[in-house]
Amino acid sequence: MHRELITFEIAGQIFALDIMAIREIRAWTPVTPMPRVPHYVAGVVNLRGTVLPVIDLAARLGWKPTEATPRHAIIVCQVNGQSQGLIVDSVSDIVALNTDALQPPPTTGQEDVTPFLEGLAAIEERMVMVLDLQALSASEDHSIAA
Repeated sequence: MHRELITFEIAGQIFALDIMAIREIRAWTPVTPMPRVPHYVAGVVNLRGTVLPVIDLAARLGWKPTEATPRHAIIVCQVNGQSQGLIVDSVSDIVALNTDALQPPPTTGQEDVTPFLEGLAAIEERMVMVLDLQALSASEDHSIAA
């Protein structure tokens, strides 16, 4: 069995998401900051009349927050019936991956990113980290978009 993933870059690293969770990829749109939200919530944007929360994926993964430019993109995903945007540096390819090629993340002393990973895969001689959208959204409160 295989899955299709979309690959993208954050802070020089290659990540991937299951294409079935992705609704669209948008060019960068400035966000409207919101008060009293977690540090990784960049703000909200208007998506055809709907308020869409936008997550700074680099900050969510524990890295330096993104200083967005017009070169960045927003991946709009559907998680638990709710849409959210993810800021990424750039979107790369759609790739097919055999499910048995997905390896569990290694256990390291630090658990910064690994709780958000579904697994790792070698795709075209690159190590790709496949993100788990459920885990990324587990502790998020998107009531700002309700």
